[in-house]
Amino acid sequence: MLMKKFRPMTAGTRQLILPTHEALTRVEGRRVTVKPAKALLAPKKRTGGRNNLGRITCRHRGGGHKRRYRIIDFKRDKVDVPARVASIEYDPNRSAYVALLHYADGDKRYIIAPEGLKVGATVQTSDQPPFDVGCCMKMKFMPLGSTIHNIELQPGRGAKLVRSAGLSAQLMARSNGYATLKMPSGEMRLVNEDCYATFGSVSNHSHTLRVESKAGRRRWMGIRPTVRGTAMNPVDHPHGGGEGRNRGNIPQTPWAQFTKGMRTRRKEHKYLVKDRRKK
Repeated sequence: MLMKKFRPMTAGTRQLILPTHEALTRVEGRRVTVKPAKALLAPKKRTGGRNNLGRITCRHRGGGHKRRYRIIDFKRDKVDVPARVASIEYDPNRSAYVALLHYADGDKRYIIAPEGLKVGATVQTSDQPPFDVGCCMKMKFMPLGSTIHNIELQPGRGAKLVRSAGLSAQLMARSNGYATLKMPSGEMRLVNEDCYATFGSVSNHSHTLRVESKAGRRRWMGIRPTVRGTAMNPVDHPHGGGEGRNRGNIPQTPWAQFTKGMRTRRKEHKYLVKDRRKK
């Protein structure tokens, strides 16, 4: 996917680099993209990072452009029903693109669009070949070495792993009812081989190359400013206070939990084969 570096006509475009979204399906004869399927849209209420008591539980959230949620089919439970890819669309709620499928029985669903999926292609959920990009299958029927994404953790619960732009995992081995996966972080872990996964890697791999260039663009996304801990008072942050600039702090969160390297996972993890930190 191509990225566009803008000429600095204003201060806000001096460092601006945005994707051209060439993979998206556009209205014939026009530059605008197709509209989302109305039946697959749901209202998306914004919380501003607050819980049911009105207290902030996730900082730096608020404002932003109004959005509608695209209902994504993470279960892919229409087995042996072929579907045609009708369009590749933008989703403001996630980093990856979404693909609209028209099933042979008339049903329509959104899925996470894998890289290389084209409009007009046929995909389906099945235990038999083909092993094409976008096809879904239980991992016990997949060829070893396959590049996969949209992976379930528990059979029938829907995909939980490897859903962000550009990510992919690799099926390394199978034994005793479990599949060994190499995750994007380098971690090796076991997953039940009856879980579904999708062939290919997630679309929009250039997402990490974006440069927003100005604070206002982050506000459009609903992200509020982040204040440094050293700029706060001692009552507000462990790094706060002091005369002048003190740099002798051990990095901590506002709640005095050590960060930058402190492990938060349980010591014993029966599904972990190799930790991502170990080479």
